[in-house]
Amino acid sequence: MVILLSFRLTFAVEGMWLPILLEQLNEPEMKSMGMRISAEDIYSINKSSLKDAILLFGRGCTAEIISDEGLILTNHHCGYGQIQRHSSLENDYLTNGFWAMDRSKELPNPGLSVTLLIRMEDVTLKALEGVEPGMSEQSREQKIKNNISRIEKEAIEGTSYNARVRPFYYGNEYYLFVTETYNDVRLVGAPPSNIGKFGGDTDNWMWPRHTGDFSLFRIYVNKNNEPADYSPDNVPYKPKHHLPVSLKGAEKGDFTFVFGYPGTTQEYLPSYAIKMITENENPPAIRLRGKRLDIFDGFMEQSDLVRIQYSAKHAGVANFWKKMIGENRGIKQLDAISKKQKLEADFQKWAAENPERNAMYGNLLPEFEAIYAKLTDLNVDETYLIEAGLGVEVFRFAYAFRQLSELSKNKETPKDELEKAIDKFKSAADGFFKNYHEPLDKRVFAEMMRDWFSHRDASQIPAGLLGSFSKHGNDYEAWAEASYSKSIFTDQSRLNAFLSKYKPSGYKKIEKDPVFVLANSVYDHYFNNIQAAIDGLSARRDSLQRVYMQGLMAFQPDKRFYPDANSTLRVSYGQVDDYSPRDAVHYRHYTTLEGIMEKEDPEIFDYVVETKLKELYNQRDYGRYAAADGTMRIAFIASNHTTGGNSGSPVLNADGHLIGVNFDRNWEGTMSDLMYDPDQCRNISLDIRYCLFVIDKLAGAGHLVNEMTIIE
Repeated sequence: MVILLSFRLTFAVEGMWLPILLEQLNEPEMKSMGMRISAEDIYSINKSSLKDAILLFGRGCTAEIISDEGLILTNHHCGYGQIQRHSSLENDYLTNGFWAMDRSKELPNPGLSVTLLIRMEDVTLKALEGVEPGMSEQSREQKIKNNISRIEKEAIEGTSYNARVRPFYYGNEYYLFVTETYNDVRLVGAPPSNIGKFGGDTDNWMWPRHTGDFSLFRIYVNKNNEPADYSPDNVPYKPKHHLPVSLKGAEKGDFTFVFGYPGTTQEYLPSYAIKMITENENPPAIRLRGKRLDIFDGFMEQSDLVRIQYSAKHAGVANFWKKMIGENRGIKQLDAISKKQKLEADFQKWAAENPERNAMYGNLLPEFEAIYAKLTDLNVDETYLIEAGLGVEVFRFAYAFRQLSELSKNKETPKDELEKAIDKFKSAADGFFKNYHEPLDKRVFAEMMRDWFSHRDASQIPAGLLGSFSKHGNDYEAWAEASYSKSIFTDQSRLNAFLSKYKPSGYKKIEKDPVFVLANSVYDHYFNNIQAAIDGLSARRDSLQRVYMQGLMAFQPDKRFYPDANSTLRVSYGQVDDYSPRDAVHYRHYTTLEGIMEKEDPEIFDYVVETKLKELYNQRDYGRYAAADGTMRIAFIASNHTTGGNSGSPVLNADGHLIGVNFDRNWEGTMSDLMYDPDQCRNISLDIRYCLFVIDKLAGAGHLVNEMTIIE
């Protein structure tokens, strides 16, 4: 087996490192950069450590425990969905904020969970047991799958924990993660959106930034301090560790580290993949999302109800839209494809110098080229299907009723099972229509179909869509109007009437519904014409990538390789630092409340400034949260390597104290998922002092600050 993690030292800040390996790989460098705690203080299974305060929040963010009463902190945009679901025209928590002034006012969030890591373990030898050279990929995969199943089962036997083994370095190594999940998580506090989302999508991914991007929740457990489903009898969680909160701030050159759950990076892909992503996949996705956002904006400006309904959806669409734009710009500016090609040429030359190496690695790059040539068109087809086809909300909703149709057609389906399914779909309909505006979605349908049909050949478009379009005179608006006006899935009263009198024969109405027919055509086209072909090529590509990863490590023996992010707990570290994005432009490392006042525009929702915030600013009433120079710091930047999933991650100082909450990257650095540039890549963090200032001075919720351990 190739030894992937030999001890190597280079002074760089790139990387998302496994906390279990910090002592072996990173501690000397971290200490040389200013860290004053030990690797065991960060991760330990023998004593409480920082890892015991770090949570996977929901399905894709990070949170941290900041009191011994289970109080947790994450981003406003991570808690946005929960804040939105609790909001209504009568209680518009998105606009006005929400603060629970006592525990009884904290709001439950069904479906929201947080997950705590108990331990991780290198199980590579166990996972690869029985894997022999020359095995077929299918046999290899099945052997590893069986091994992993056994490892996971043995790891949690006799406990209430969960276990999962994850591959690293494209299947060259495997690590076990044992976790505990908490399902009673309640909303405690959130600032108004013109603080928590100040600058909106205009400022998203940008620096300078002035966003108070935070929200507060609390974990509740049973009286034995164990995870439990929601109950009014549950009590606040008592953690093994909570993060001390420092008021000392962050200055240029200070050591910082981010501890969280980064989602996905792809730093070791070949040039063919980078070209496919940035030149073929991103452009249509950017265009299609841009059109959807324009439609969202138009309707949201006309109605407060639609603004509440679509605020979270808009944020979700806009976030990746702007990220893709920045990613493409960054890859071009970095000349990343050429740099990859240079590395590949050197790798190919190195492989050819030795017969054994040539036999193992010599044909990798030509095979990559052939596979990506086939994958590119398929992935572009998939991009259109997802962004245009499934960009239509009602398609996804209607297609789910295929399950009800199948149950109804099956004469052996028990009556009670069918009744339970009907109740489930009634509940799903309530959730869907609460945040659905039919005129908006109808406009999206017409525009998405228009774009899709104008950019792809007929053979690349679902036949059912083409046939229906033709029947409606090739008129997108008329097609949309006819489909939506006749469907039970676009109107809650029609759907409720249908479900309330549902009989097994109702499947016929489902399958004849015009929107269901269109949705079914989209999904069938994907499963029959795209997915299988992509899966086959991807399996071969992944096996090549595993060997290529081995080869890169052998080719660069002095390079310290970090594993790509895969939503497992990681540490990245760097220093507070400024940067120059382009000629004659220089950005300092922090922003202040003065910047909010400079950006204020009462005519633009995203730049409205809270009256009380303005009063506190005019009085310079910052309390103990002011910086040494008397200013109110809002955010700061550092060279920590982060990605999606790091949202909400704690930013810690040299003593392991909380000084900020990571919430974004700078636009110039969004290409860091594919290639990292230490000169341009910066993570953007909320200064914890502004967070506390808003909680205490603006919201009057000082009781929450009193829960925390404050380091003056």
